[in-house]
Amino acid sequence: MFNMYCFLIKIRSSLLVFLTHHMALPFLKIIRKPAVFPYTLNALSNMQNGTLGYDLYLFLNKNNLNLLPYYAKHDVKHILLGYNTTEDGEVCLQCFMLGNKHISFPVIATVLFGFLTMPEYFKKFIAAYKLGAHANSLKNWDWLGILGEHTKTLQQKIYAK
Repeated sequence: MFNMYCFLIKIRSSLLVFLTHHMALPFLKIIRKPAVFPYTLNALSNMQNGTLGYDLYLFLNKNNLNLLPYYAKHDVKHILLGYNTTEDGEVCLQCFMLGNKHISFPVIATVLFGFLTMPEYFKKFIAAYKLGAHANSLKNWDWLGILGEHTKTLQQKIYAK
């Protein structure tokens, strides 16, 4: 029974990675035409310690991730909101965004996927949604323009009411 559970968890995780990185990301690059990410990994590494840009550099290195120009905004949200890159962390991030009234295909798809396949994390997902609903709106944030600002200051702006 335990082996079957582990097998299902592995399939679920692989499916989430496939859906986000191999289906949603290429699709979004076509329909959204996101702004070109203005920094290289080297430029991020030279930013002041404590800034969001430098923390993005550390985040990418710690999680053994590449700098994906069209995905950097998503990684910045991981840093600011404090959700890790595990499958439940990904769904929590999107639950937060849904609670913050950010409604998009990736948000809805990820939240639905999480609720349909990860019942063991329901409480975490609901808590993330409520946190997003009570946080200040992130709707008009200039995600690429804030990389030079201090991460802690930005986090205070999110949660200060």
